[in-house]
Amino acid sequence: MQILIAFILGAVIGVGIHFQLHQRLTRGVVLAPMVGAASAGAAWAILTWLGIGVDTPWPWLAALIVPIVVTYPVVLLLSRSRVAHDTREKARLGIG
Repeated sequence: MQILIAFILGAVIGVGIHFQLHQRLTRGVVLAPMVGAASAGAAWAILTWLGIGVDTPWPWLAALIVPIVVTYPVVLLLSRSRVAHDTREKARLGIG
């Protein structure tokens, strides 16, 4: 059941990253929290499958660090990709 804490922590970190980065209007509100929750849950699950218990600090640290390391670049790259695509599409259509 502690994996739910990892999912919640990852989602909260994702919300923080969503509001920290620019170009919020180019991505959905749920993208960053979902990436954060998925990465935190995956890190937690992998560590528990490897036999590392919740009585050690490693799953807890992974639930905090992995979402930051994964979500920040994913959101940044997706935002840049969307802006570049929108710019190309506007040029192709002759809009503004």
